[in-house]
Amino acid sequence: MKIKVSSAALFNRLTSINRVLNSKNSLPILDCYLFETQDLKMSITASDSETTLVTTVELIECDVNARFCIKAKTIQDSLKEISDQPIVFDVNLDTMEIRGEYQNGKFNIVGERADEYPAPHALDGDAQRYSIPQNILLGGINHTLFATADDEIRPVMTGIYFDFTPESLVFVGTDGRKLVRTKSHTIKSEQQVGFILPKKPANILKSLLQKTDATAELIFNDKMACVETPEFTLTCRLIDGRYPNYNSVIPQNNPYKATIDRAALISTLKRVLVFSSQSSAQVKLAFKQNTLTVSGQDVDFSTSAEEKIMCEYDSPAMNIGFKGTLLLDILGNLESTEVIFELADPGRAGIITPSEQKEGEEVLMLLMPMMLND
Repeated sequence: MKIKVSSAALFNRLTSINRVLNSKNSLPILDCYLFETQDLKMSITASDSETTLVTTVELIECDVNARFCIKAKTIQDSLKEISDQPIVFDVNLDTMEIRGEYQNGKFNIVGERADEYPAPHALDGDAQRYSIPQNILLGGINHTLFATADDEIRPVMTGIYFDFTPESLVFVGTDGRKLVRTKSHTIKSEQQVGFILPKKPANILKSLLQKTDATAELIFNDKMACVETPEFTLTCRLIDGRYPNYNSVIPQNNPYKATIDRAALISTLKRVLVFSSQSSAQVKLAFKQNTLTVSGQDVDFSTSAEEKIMCEYDSPAMNIGFKGTLLLDILGNLESTEVIFELADPGRAGIITPSEQKEGEEVLMLLMPMMLND
């Protein structure tokens, strides 16, 4: 069989799905991409058995519909330094010898039969389906992914929780110390349903989704989820388990409120953290009338630092401690010029929100405090 395709278009598609592959796979065939031709389209599949990503590329010519596999590293390295030009693949489906010819060269590689490639997991008939603008899906993942846990002690906290409610679609990420809740009020559900998306497919979606209102189809049941766009289809196994009641940990009555310039606070934290304890990274925030004092110290090395910045605050004086690195993570994942701190007392979680929310969106970030020694 002969396939003629743009080398750049093919290489771009391979690069977009490469992140699915593991460095070590339980099945050797998963070191390969699966190629399937259908008329003048070719689908390319990458899988690690838990997550499967399929994309398509337009063909210039194709003389037969067929399926075959090629080692991912081999085909990507073969195309990496070839300039954008038509490339012809001559595939012998009996011997699996593959010959590639382009303007000023050629190469020969050996493919694999597609019979051993695992079939994608199918979602059964009771699956839920929602059409969601890609920018909403991308925004929810961007806001919450950094807050998910990295350890496997509580697997449900290593993923992003999608909570469909009659009022909104809620994205939640938490590791027990910080929590992010993003609501999109433009997406509503007749019934409350949800699932936990693992970190790996969330990272892949973060790189593939577009910042446009073009829709993505989200289909899921209690075991699997699928995201379909015109450019790709991602299918993954979901995390099994009950997600914590995230609303119960968010303090509701927070009488102390401060509005602070986000960029100024980030710069101050970075400078103060240099002199804070490297193990705890603790910083103290001291709120007084329209003034925030940020300080840190390392008793073991006799270093300390303190900076004052202006803010809007007219409540009684209050001191609270936070892990500075986590506070920087939260501030770095907000987009507004100013942020609002809502506090109740030094022992309760602090709530941080953007001073201006996007239309139809509600972002809330929470950080647990650290006990101050003084």
